[in-house]
Amino acid sequence: MAEEYQEKRRYFRVNDTISLMYKTIDAQHIQKHSYVSNDILSSCSLATALEVLNQEAAAMVPRLEKRDPDLFEYLKLLDAKINLIAQSLHLQQDGFTEEDKREVNLSADGVAFSNGYAIQVGSLLELHMLLSSCLALITVYARVVQCKDTPGQPFEIAVEYINLKEDDRELLIKHVIKKQMQQLREKNAHP
Repeated sequence: MAEEYQEKRRYFRVNDTISLMYKTIDAQHIQKHSYVSNDILSSCSLATALEVLNQEAAAMVPRLEKRDPDLFEYLKLLDAKINLIAQSLHLQQDGFTEEDKREVNLSADGVAFSNGYAIQVGSLLELHMLLSSCLALITVYARVVQCKDTPGQPFEIAVEYINLKEDDRELLIKHVIKKQMQQLREKNAHP
């Protein structure tokens, strides 16, 4: 099973510390809560939606700054306020504690983490992951593909995402690349 899981990897992976909560669910839960909506936040996290809007706004920055510097400064302040409110909402709603921080092996198609008890292969989980680099809370369903028991160690659980939204997948890819670059810089700074 571990070999099969290794062969299926399609994305870069990185070791990281993130806040991670999960609960076991059944297939009916996934069917009931997986639906398509025109609401932008149903297709991606708040942080992802804000990042997309920031990228669109970035294209206008040079022209606006040149045309009306005072208006540009005012809009920068409004943007900062919106970002602070979004961060505050995000931190209030996520319910994470220090105990939820875990060492994980993260990619855009799954995550592996240590756990105090076994979770049966094939079990379905609802994951809540907080990526501190971009303050994004990603909620996704996943299937347990591996549960490794190493004597004297916590169980190693590996899951594959079932319904990860494409915008959130892109956010995970960016997070993994950013973390890899940070780790390389740290490694090169301390040879």
